[in-house]
Amino acid sequence: MSAVTSQITAMRNETALAQTTQERTTGLKNDSNMFLTLMLKQLECQDPTEPTDNTQWLSQLAQYSSLEQMSQMNSGLEDCAKYINAMYDDMMINSEINQTLSMIGKDVTLSIPNEKDPEHPTVVSGNVTEASFESGSGQIKVNGQYYSIENVISIREK
Repeated sequence: MSAVTSQITAMRNETALAQTTQERTTGLKNDSNMFLTLMLKQLECQDPTEPTDNTQWLSQLAQYSSLEQMSQMNSGLEDCAKYINAMYDDMMINSEINQTLSMIGKDVTLSIPNEKDPEHPTVVSGNVTEASFESGSGQIKVNGQYYSIENVISIREK
């Protein structure tokens, strides 16, 4: 089980990294191109008899440099957030697996929603004899039937 979980984690992390790298590269190129286009337009439109002061150019370059650094820092923070979300998802999956496995051999009571009468769910009690993860979420076998762990309302030691 843990080998499959670690492979899933590695694939999620690689996907997140590829997506953020692509987004960051595209965003910075667009910002750089826009700044350079505006700078060239300023040069073209300035009055040759009264050229722009060097301090103004330096000020604009400093602002651009600050903006680029903030964009890179923002991208780094977005990368961190995506990694944290991937780790959180993995922890949730592992937690569900552990919860499901810990129920084996214990007596449980389940509340099964009734489609015909939502006000009165069916209550099932019995011993958990098996656990399964085929449907993508934890399933326990009680009295020969599989139920989702979402329906468990109580767990007792045998």
